[in-house]
Amino acid sequence: MRRNTTNISLMSLSKAQDTISQNLREKRLQMNLTQQGLAVRSGVPLATLRKFEQKGVISLESLLKLLMVLGMLDSFVRSLEIPEESFASIDEVIARNRAAIRKRGRKN
Repeated sequence: MRRNTTNISLMSLSKAQDTISQNLREKRLQMNLTQQGLAVRSGVPLATLRKFEQKGVISLESLLKLLMVLGMLDSFVRSLEIPEESFASIDEVIARNRAAIRKRGRKN
């Protein structure tokens, strides 16, 4: 039987935003970049970068631009990959292959 395991995070969204923005700020400083320098290299407006570092608010596109310049884009994308399923028996493999693969979420 296939186990459906879901990991639930206890981190709040605001804590996640703060952690991400501070980690990117620290990386920027490690690379000896000013906010202006990172803004110019990434194409992200300086005001947007300042707001991100202070409040953690940013669009996905701007975040990706910053990650690219900071050399963190590949690891960020890899962190979002869905892990391959593991099976405990051949019966689970057969059952999985017979099951229809969902293309959409369930309606509530």
